[in-house]
Amino acid sequence: MLAAAGWGLVGGAALVLGAAIGLVARPSQRTIALVMAFGAGVLISALTFELTEEAFRRGGALAVAGGLSAGALAFFAADWLVDRRGGRDRKRSGGQQAAGSATAIVIGALMDGIPESAAIGLTLIEGGGVGAAVVAAVFLSNVPESISAARGLRLAGHRPGRIVALWVGVALISGLAAALGYGLLDSASPALVGAVEAFAAGAILTMLADTMMPEAFEHGGSVVGLVTVGGFATAYLFSTIA
Repeated sequence: MLAAAGWGLVGGAALVLGAAIGLVARPSQRTIALVMAFGAGVLISALTFELTEEAFRRGGALAVAGGLSAGALAFFAADWLVDRRGGRDRKRSGGQQAAGSATAIVIGALMDGIPESAAIGLTLIEGGGVGAAVVAAVFLSNVPESISAARGLRLAGHRPGRIVALWVGVALISGLAAALGYGLLDSASPALVGAVEAFAAGAILTMLADTMMPEAFEHGGSVVGLVTVGGFATAYLFSTIA
């Protein structure tokens, strides 16, 4: 369980790193968008081959279909509530967060990060070591997410210390989510574990389509599709040797 928490913190630490980059280096919106596109491709690869495929191996088609549907619907419903309470633009880089609720932005950030971290813990269940591809995918996708959000929060008038504290808190909760993902399901049936893996995949994919990819395409220009495929291919090749 401690190992799962540690790996979850590794993925979560990328949020703090990205926030620092966004506040100090202040990269352009186009740069952020291209890094975000690459991270989205990496994460799509991981949820396809490390989560959905593994869910099918454990629980079959029913676990995959049910888990994906439930995860997508759960994220959609939670995201709808957060949007209505002022967290719609939590990952935008242009300062749109000024019109939102700070509480909703924090809740939205947690909601985005928990499925990814739980997925890290799930890869440890059979004792074969952590899913390196999943950890790498979460790390690489978290960096541009927090760069974009931190830059937007700063433009919206939030203090740098408060922004960093937000991401430190999310990183710590990410470690807890990874530990719970492992601890609560370590002795569960393969079918249940498979359904939960598919649930995480469905939630992550819905998050990507709702937040990361629109931001990337809005500011990244015509090469975003190529960069996304590059991230997908890189992650897949990494998974074959990890």
